[in-house]
Amino acid sequence: MSDPVEKSTQEWKALLSDEEYRILREKGTERAFTGVYNDEKRPGTYRCRGCGTDLFSSETKYDSDSGWPSFSDVVDRANVRTETDRKFAMTRTEILCASCGGHLGHVFPDGPGPTGLRYCVNSASLKLVPEQADPTDPSRVEGSKDP
Repeated sequence: MSDPVEKSTQEWKALLSDEEYRILREKGTERAFTGVYNDEKRPGTYRCRGCGTDLFSSETKYDSDSGWPSFSDVVDRANVRTETDRKFAMTRTEILCASCGGHLGHVFPDGPGPTGLRYCVNSASLKLVPEQADPTDPSRVEGSKDP
């Protein structure tokens, strides 16, 4: 993990859309099945929308049918921290970017092996950096658009 990212409210608002700010900085949640990455299948790395820290790999993404992008593990445990969330008369484990403190979502103990965890993440807190296609790959059709 790199040095902590600290910005003023004005700097965050200039960097993020209203929805991204509401989720990352005010601990909001997007409505189920509305996030851009819920059905995303491209390979790549999911980074923090606020600071660019690597958080999740597409290799651990799976369809949990929860309505939010779900991952069974993080890229590096040092990049994510947790806090107890007792809002809405329940106790959950909140996940935050360890670099900027941005709210990502929650982690639950009902995921697939080998971790048994489900990192349930708001799309608005993420930015997918797709893997680059190999231009020498013979299966790549000239002139086709990447998905």
